[in-house]
Amino acid sequence: MDIFLQQLINGLVLGSIYALVALGYTMVYGILELINFAHGEITMIGALVCVAVIGALSASGAGMPVALILALGLMSAIVVCMVLGFTIERIAYRPLRRAPRLAALITAIGVSIVLQNVAMLIWGKQYISFPLLLPVTRYDIGGATLTSLQITIVLLSCVLMAGLLLLVQKTKFGRAMRATAQSPEIAGLMGINTNHVISLTFILGAALAAVAGVMVSAYYGLAHYYMGFLLGLKAFTAAVLGGIGNIAGAMLGGLLLGLIESIGAGYMGSLTGGFLGSHYQDVLAFFVLIVVLTLRPSGLLGERVVERS
Repeated sequence: MDIFLQQLINGLVLGSIYALVALGYTMVYGILELINFAHGEITMIGALVCVAVIGALSASGAGMPVALILALGLMSAIVVCMVLGFTIERIAYRPLRRAPRLAALITAIGVSIVLQNVAMLIWGKQYISFPLLLPVTRYDIGGATLTSLQITIVLLSCVLMAGLLLLVQKTKFGRAMRATAQSPEIAGLMGINTNHVISLTFILGAALAAVAGVMVSAYYGLAHYYMGFLLGLKAFTAAVLGGIGNIAGAMLGGLLLGLIESIGAGYMGSLTGGFLGSHYQDVLAFFVLIVVLTLRPSGLLGERVVERS
């Protein structure tokens, strides 16, 4: 029972992170029907920027409070990723808006590779440790361990996801997003600046990705130029699982994928007689993707829609 509870806690933490990254995929797809495969690399940039800023401020000897250093690192990551998201949309994707979808897809993969190599040139190939500025408090619950960092990750993710739902459902910008997603042409005729809405969608998704990147690097204590690739693929799987284009579906898919991966890793060894160990947990994410695409391509909360002409 203690193993199950521990893996359940780990799964909720991972699922919260997957959900934040999946939201960027699903928002962009909902408006442009584009799979932005460079989104995972934005999480990587956010993590590396945060680590660099925190390291620089800590080494400066300015005597700044720890909370302020962490806040400045997080805000720097968010700002850099927001600018990066806007730049990618404006330079790489907007000129291809009316091009065949394959061209945009190939461009997204190309942007992903470019960002990986730029990060490698700036920060190098080595793993960078996340500075441990705050002590981690541990709580024993039914034989499982819950840390203050895990609690912070889950709570912050819930706050951000709730805020996004309120933004989309209750604000003027949210109505403009939904209108653009339904029909960009008609939305434009109704006076909505669709280019503005699309750019802000990329910026919003990039901000969430930056927070997720900082969470991942803080949780594992490391940041690396290649860390966004696998994370991005898993978040895309979560978006497909929940129903890509559906914001609530991305949240549900992220949480479910985190739970499936974590619980599966905890019991995979015993169920296979030691043939497959916990290090095969990444296989579960893509096995789920195959099953979902085979049985329900629209996802758990997705609806079958007619493609735009």
